[in-house]
Amino acid sequence: MNTFRIKLFVILNLLSLSLFGCDSLNPSKKGTVSPDHEIFDKLLGKYVDKEGNVNYKGFLDEKSKLELYLKVLNENPPDVATWPQDDQIAFWINAYNAFTLKLIIDNYPIKSIKDIGSKLQIPFVNTPWDIKFIKIGGEEYDLNNIEHNILRKTFDEPRIHFAIVCASFSCPKLRPEAYTGEKLDAQLTQQAKSFLADTNKNQITETGIKISKIFSWFKGDFTKNETLIDFLNKYAPVMITPDADVSYLKYDWSLNEQK
Repeated sequence: MNTFRIKLFVILNLLSLSLFGCDSLNPSKKGTVSPDHEIFDKLLGKYVDKEGNVNYKGFLDEKSKLELYLKVLNENPPDVATWPQDDQIAFWINAYNAFTLKLIIDNYPIKSIKDIGSKLQIPFVNTPWDIKFIKIGGEEYDLNNIEHNILRKTFDEPRIHFAIVCASFSCPKLRPEAYTGEKLDAQLTQQAKSFLADTNKNQITETGIKISKIFSWFKGDFTKNETLIDFLNKYAPVMITPDADVSYLKYDWSLNEQK
């Protein structure tokens, strides 16, 4: 009888391990922690230079690795009940940037992201940002869904505008590393400072500023609790006076490709 009980105990434990062991050892399973962004991190480090410009031919050569990362995102959607907020934000920023890269290389070579899709582009209908090609957690999204319905609507974090990149020269620089929840605040702060210090995208003096149209398009995100000047002064290279003249620079939609 004792021998039978021992054998039964062993069998039950082995059965339990086979049923639950893999899930318990999988750190990427929904409801536990965010997936590992290492694949994307390595691709960005390899094909994005310090100016944020992209070697799209390199990404095209390693398209299978990018698609493997997109598969990881698809299979590991954020769980709002268990994931820290910073992990959720990092996930969706990475998703936006990674799927934008896929959109470009799927249509490469092109001169601008705006060349993708219908020649007669109607806002909110058939722009590249309205193409539903993104699959995450069994749901289908477009880039606008991620930016406006998730990142902007769910999280009170205006610095996301310095992190999501629309593959254009006037966009903030694509960061040569993936975003992570652990480093998110420091990464977003660095992105904000880098963007405002880039004279190709913002020209800032104490008494007058010529700034990106991002600050016009999404002004409400930057002015919920303060003025636009107050927000800019947190990250600008010089202190801007409250009555400084404000104007906006022309937006360059040329592809942010390495020359």
